[in-house]
Amino acid sequence: MKKLIILLLGIAFLNSCELDMQPESQLTFNGFWESEEAVRAAHTGIMAAYRGYAYTFFQMGELRSDVWGGNTIESPYGIDLIENNISTSIVPFSNWSNFYGLLHYVNDFIKNAPNVTFKKASDLNHLMGQAYGIRAHIYYTMVRAWGDVPISTEPLLEVDLEKLKKARSPKSEVMQLIKSDIAKSLEYFGSDNSLWLNKTVYWSKGATLALKGDVYLWSGKVLGGGNADFTEARTALQDVAGFELVPYDKLWGQSNENNKEFIFAFDYQQDQSSNFYYNFTGRAVDIRTMYDDQGNSMSGFVVNGASRYGPTDKVLLLIDDLNDARRNTFLRLYSDGAVHIPYVAVEESYQGAVMNKFLGIVDADGSRKDYNNVPLYRYADVLLMLAEAKNNLTQDPSAEINMVRERAYGANYGGAYIYVNGSQADNAKAILDERLKEFIGEGKRWWDLVRAGGTYVFDEIATLDPSEAYKIYYSISQSMLANDSELVQTEGY
Repeated sequence: MKKLIILLLGIAFLNSCELDMQPESQLTFNGFWESEEAVRAAHTGIMAAYRGYAYTFFQMGELRSDVWGGNTIESPYGIDLIENNISTSIVPFSNWSNFYGLLHYVNDFIKNAPNVTFKKASDLNHLMGQAYGIRAHIYYTMVRAWGDVPISTEPLLEVDLEKLKKARSPKSEVMQLIKSDIAKSLEYFGSDNSLWLNKTVYWSKGATLALKGDVYLWSGKVLGGGNADFTEARTALQDVAGFELVPYDKLWGQSNENNKEFIFAFDYQQDQSSNFYYNFTGRAVDIRTMYDDQGNSMSGFVVNGASRYGPTDKVLLLIDDLNDARRNTFLRLYSDGAVHIPYVAVEESYQGAVMNKFLGIVDADGSRKDYNNVPLYRYADVLLMLAEAKNNLTQDPSAEINMVRERAYGANYGGAYIYVNGSQADNAKAILDERLKEFIGEGKRWWDLVRAGGTYVFDEIATLDPSEAYKIYYSISQSMLANDSELVQTEGY
């Protein structure tokens, strides 16, 4: 108990440390890890905490790309990220975006859960597979965001400010930990492809395999792992089982959350938490005076959000094909009642857009509710990453590209819509374009462009110049450097 009191008193000092951990003592020193029920409760807590980072995952994965920066009806959010305005004084995600707070609880689980006896050993194995998979994903996000980052795999046992100071480990070492955690996750899952509680809102073997494909593509391209990593990625993605593409009308919306395409999704429920996609809609008072692109009045459209992110003309033009179901990703808004099909860039009457993917439902009380589950991985992602792995290995990626296209174009699929294998560069661009159309709003595009290698990220993003290549990784704040003598600034800043 004395240790508990000391550690709780130390919480106030932790804010000055760059590994934003909370004391492990609240669990361990109260005898928490003594029953199966406790482990299950800790797992539920981790999933709730993990969900709290979904908006960060989206922001890091998409705002710096070419998707956003178009018209908004209200004042826009994320302008510095959209314009890649990053420096030692403009630090978008300070204090490592608080990821170490989440890692503390995952580390605590990994350390203590195996010591608890379960009625069914397979249940504990599944939970451990989840924990290692989630930790791998957190570190994977961090290594892509900052490059070199501190490694912490132990929960906080005592408050020692000097011990909390940690140097940044090289990207290669962080990637080694990520790959090790993925291997450990798959070891725990074994042949168990089941979903925990039969729901995709919990991590699974399929999620770890999708992550493995993602990680090894990045490692192969960005960190120089080459064909050996691309082969690992291809094998992992081919091993994803139990998921499939579903029609778009069975994919989006709260009534379709148990579809067969979502591999892992963050869970949102009324009276628990709502998602962040209200920022892509608007206020009823603004929208009711507008018209859609067919000239229909929006006066009866139910919405209660904000218009903070607007798609670029580039994106709206790319998906402006009436035969492509992905055109409906956005509801385009105009100030007049004229027909605006096809979309024309820089048209004065165009006001902004509402994103349809995560629009939510109109409840019995007449208001729109934002409780859509938000996917981190879905099967279309697996297919297009598999196409990427094959192309990196100079193999034909057209089959996977065409599976996604056939779903998008439906009865109109055929002819010019069928992709024919081309040069490696042509294939790479086709995959990037397909992923852009497919994953708008899902936090993928920035990572995709960086992972593609070469000059793609500079060719596609107008706000980033090759002379600013160091900006691929975020800076860290001056306060972080001042508070931790072990840290150094990100190279180039």
